[in-house]
Amino acid sequence: MKRSMDRILTTHVGSLIRPPALLPFLAAKEAGKPFDQAAYAQCLRESVAEVVRKQADVGIDVISDGEFGKAISWAQYALFRLGGFERRPFQAGTNPFTRGVDRTRFAEFYADLDSRDKVETVLDSVAVAPIKYTGQAELQQDIDDFKAALRGVKVEEGFLPVAAPASVIPDRKNEYYKSADDLQQAIGDAMHTEYKMIIDAGFLVQLDDARAAVSYDRMVPPKTLKDYRAWLAKQVEIINHAIKGLPRDKIRYHVCWGSWPGPHSSDVPFKDIADLVLKVRAGGYSIELANPRHEHEWRLWEQLKLPKDAVLIPGVISHATNIVEHPELVAERIVRLAKLVGQENVIASTDCGFAQVTYFARVHPQIMWAKLEALVEGARLASKELWRKGAKRPAAKRAAAGRSGAKRVAARRPATNRRAAG
Repeated sequence: MKRSMDRILTTHVGSLIRPPALLPFLAAKEAGKPFDQAAYAQCLRESVAEVVRKQADVGIDVISDGEFGKAISWAQYALFRLGGFERRPFQAGTNPFTRGVDRTRFAEFYADLDSRDKVETVLDSVAVAPIKYTGQAELQQDIDDFKAALRGVKVEEGFLPVAAPASVIPDRKNEYYKSADDLQQAIGDAMHTEYKMIIDAGFLVQLDDARAAVSYDRMVPPKTLKDYRAWLAKQVEIINHAIKGLPRDKIRYHVCWGSWPGPHSSDVPFKDIADLVLKVRAGGYSIELANPRHEHEWRLWEQLKLPKDAVLIPGVISHATNIVEHPELVAERIVRLAKLVGQENVIASTDCGFAQVTYFARVHPQIMWAKLEALVEGARLASKELWRKGAKRPAAKRAAAGRSGAKRVAARRPATNRRAAG
């Protein structure tokens, strides 16, 4: 994984808004209807080439294929790559996607939002047979298209974002394995094939894990923070098993609180999960730090310490507002973190993707590209400040500061959940 050795590198979380020409093919694929496979392959290849060129033209250093080859969503795409699941209609009122503390508190808002946006989870996904990876051909198409597109541009690196085990086919049901943990372990074992194929192809793999944080809103209450942390610790164990034997410095781990444009008033504070997130054996940690619910959490890095040789990939651009951030604000966000963890350990990014679901566009495409331009310009301004003579803080001093503060974060972490306690 490249580091910011002489300037702040830039990246994003992965999903970019799909071009209109690609949507009819993805719609047919999702619906199980016939479509022209050759025409789809050509359209996908050309679409990936175009979005790669645009990223390079804007100046993004570490780029993706936009997730253009995925149907349904960033997490549900796995239905096309894993065997053992069966899809069924939901019974009335049983869609788990529509539950949660945030949705209960702001029921009128979410009723309005759901009337305008397509709900991501529309069918039950039930494990009815052994979970096996069957998506080699589809993944190879993504790899081949991305490689071909990269040959025509100059960037630092390429990455492919895929779902972490906990986020694979969220809200799935189990009718085959003895327990939910057994199903989760089987998913992790199967997804190892996907992670390894991406790394073997020469790319970074990014494990997207919104469910790691979002599940708090679904679990607490009635469960407690302690219960949720026990669940999350198990997920970290399963992730580390799924990436066992893979080079740490080729793995990015993305945690967010869900990309939907909602209040997020019941998000779990990062201070309550930071220790567990940093136990994932990754070389880079991509974390939301630009949205108004979590931006204040940059101060946690006054005390948190990155694992050895790891980088922080903070969101310094929001995906969820049409306001284009001023480059000077972007630079400010980068600089304050770089001074805490070391500028060589920061790669500036977005909070989340711009189109997690095939048909979603969190902002207009024009706005998306303007935001990425602001990211690049902000990184340029930050680099100018950070690499000016005498600006760099000695690494030994940073490391000592991190060690002295790490224990304080753990000590301040509450043992119980205030909402659950009333």
